[in-house]
Formats: sequence, structure tokens, C-alpha cells
Amino acid sequence: MSSIMDSRLQGVTPHGNGNLSANDLYHPTFFNDYGADDMRYGDISEVRLKNEFHLNHVSNQVDPYSMTRLTAFHNPQSRFHGAYGGKRGAAVSVEECARILFEEMQVTSLPYACVGPYKHLINKMLRHFQQSTGAPFRDMQLDMAYREKILRNNSEKSTTLAIQQVINNNIDFDRKGFPLSKIASITNEIGYRVLPKFDSLIMDKINGMGITVHDVHATKIELLRLDIIGKEWRAQVRYQGQDHFGLDIDDIRKKKFHQFQFFRIWFILQRFNRFGFRPFLTNLEAIIELEGHC
Repeated sequence: MSSIMDSRLQGVTPHGNGNLSANDLYHPTFFNDYGADDMRYGDISEVRLKNEFHLNHVSNQVDPYSMTRLTAFHNPQSRFHGAYGGKRGAAVSVEECARILFEEMQVTSLPYACVGPYKHLINKMLRHFQQSTGAPFRDMQLDMAYREKILRNNSEKSTTLAIQQVINNNIDFDRKGFPLSKIASITNEIGYRVLPKFDSLIMDKINGMGITVHDVHATKIELLRLDIIGKEWRAQVRYQGQDHFGLDIDDIRKKKFHQFQFFRIWFILQRFNRFGFRPFLTNLEAIIELEGHC
């Protein structure tokens, strides 16, 4: 007979070698990945930004290279572009230039965050980015969005469905426990499913979640509790996600990022060696209740 999970964690009768690690269902090694390229900052020169990444025109308000204000005569999309010889405006300090760019980011983020209860998250995260502490970011609305994303996935690729199916198929109602040997089956089954992320075809592109989180960098899933009552069971599962609020060089090379001013400004503020605003980790958490019966 296989070992049964520890009652201190799952509410079932302990047998054999039940232990604390038994509740880890999915735990990759990508948490706190500060070595990733999208966590780098202040490491790219003006020459490289222009020549390699073609970031010549970044802002409609200010030139981050010459640190001067711009007018409509400098905007390539304006019909007045090039008039009067493109004379430069007033000089600005590095601090003032950064402030103007952050204000422009707020404005240019509006198309990506215009509907729903999470549309203001990008403003909070941009303020955190501007503080440049590099401290991890956590917000109750992020957790709510994460929980909603998990619960609304009713497809065959759902990780909650995978957990539910394996527990239902292997739970021991007579001994009121779950075999420790089957934990690996849950982990393997999760590996075939799609972990929660904010990449829907439409909503995540306009509700703010596509630019605040998008693809979750690391996910941990834990079984907090498993209670067996008669021929029914109830479980609490904790999802922890972590993403990087930062851009790597592969991101800015992609047309879907490079073509939009919001991302060009972001990359300049983060990677240009005259700015170097620090990216940060974004932490998410959700407790999900599952249930089943024989």
C-alpha cells in the first residue's frame, strides 16, 4: 500500500513517510531569476540603441539622446515634420527627460488598458518602475486577476482539471488519504497542460493584463489541504506566479513590440545607460478550491 499524505497539511490520516514536501505539485526553478536578460538595466549605449535596435525616434515629446524637447516639426508622423529645419527645442535634464517619458508611457498605455477592473494596474506598476528600487511588486488586484484567469479556464488544457482528475482517480476513500506515490502523476499531468497566463486573443490586450504581466515567467502549485468526508473530497490548492516587469533584447526586436511607442520608451528607460530604471519581479497568488467524489 502506498504512503498517505500527512494530516497536518491535508487533513487525512498520516501513514508511512508523509512529509512537508509532499504538497508540492509543480515547482520549477525559475523563481527569482534576476539573471534573465529582461532584468538588466542601464547596459546599452546610444550607438547600439540606434544602430542595432533602430530606436532613433522614441518619443513625440523629447529626444532622450540630445536631452531636448521636441515639437510637431520633429514627429515623423506629423505633416509638419522637417519644417524650419527641424530646429531643436529647449534642453532638459536627465531627470526631466525621464519624467516626460514616463508621462508619455502613461498616455500611450491607454489602448492596452481601457476596459475592466484591472485597467489601472499599469499606472501603479509604472509608478513602481519609476521609483527604480527593483523591489518586487504585489497588488491585491493582480491576485484577483490571477484567480479569475485560473477559474475561467474550463478547457482540457486546464491545470485545475488535471489536479482534479488525478485526485479523483487515486484517492483512497477507505483509508481517507491520497497515495504519496501519485504526487508525481499530478506533476506530470500538469506538464501537459497550459499554465495560467494573460495571453487571450482579445481581452488581455485591452484590459491591462497583457502589458502588466502577459506570460508568467514561473509558476508554483501546492496542495495545501485535502479533506475526505464520506465519499466526497475537498482540496485547497495554492498557485503562485512570478513575472518580470522588464524587456529583453529579443522583445524589442519583435515587430509587435518595436512598432509601438509605449514599448520603445519602456526599453529606453530601462536599458539606455543614461537612465537605467530598474525592472522588477511581479508576484501573484491565488487559492483555488477543488472538489470531487467517488
